Amino acid sequence: MKFFVDTADVAEIADLAATGLLDGVTTNPSLIHKSGRKFLEVVKEICGLVDGPVSAEVVALDLDGMLREADVVRNLAPNVCVKLPLTMDGLKACRRLTSEGTQVNVTLCFSANQALLAAKAGASFISPFVGRHDDIGFDGMDLIEDIRLIYDNYDYQTEILVASVRHPIHILQAAKIGADVVTAPPAVLKGLAKHPLTERGLEQFLADWAKTGEKIA
Repeated sequence: MKFFVDTADVAEIADLAATGLLDGVTTNPSLIHKSGRKFLEVVKEICGLVDGPVSAEVVALDLDGMLREADVVRNLAPNVCVKLPLTMDGLKACRRLTSEGTQVNVTLCFSANQALLAAKAGASFISPFVGRHDDIGFDGMDLIEDIRLIYDNYDYQTEILVASVRHPIHILQAAKIGADVVTAPPAVLKGLAKHPLTERGLEQFLADWAKTGEKIA
């Protein structure tokens, strides 16, 4: 499974990239706004921090506008992945851009039927939002299972990018289902390494080591 981080905070991205475990980055207009920086400036900087795809979202809602904005965004760096909304114009733009060799992440997916359309449009990634699905009383992971089944039935190459991840259990469930990618906030990704028994064991090892009076270096 690939790990993407969902943020526009370049310090957090650099910190995670240093682990060698980060495969890409997703951003959206809300995250860019939160960063307090200019959109094109921050996307270009992020692209220099990771080798993998960096999703940068267009904000136009019509086909012509999406294509104009996508042309600006994809010229920022070779690893830009243009992020498009799951609308009919978004799907048209997806088909056009992917046919030209541009990576596309189709976002705001809330149904398996929508995911099927995105795959047929040639999307590189589909972003189903599990947390927001949970918020309205549905099980977001059921959606991931349905998409995985459909994509496997027809051998679609679109990667399932699980988004709106709220906690490590979402990541575990996505991995068990066989999702290709998860994107999560920095705190959630870092939380994967934490376990109370690990911390307790380390405390005991260090206490016993101190009793030896030895030093390694």
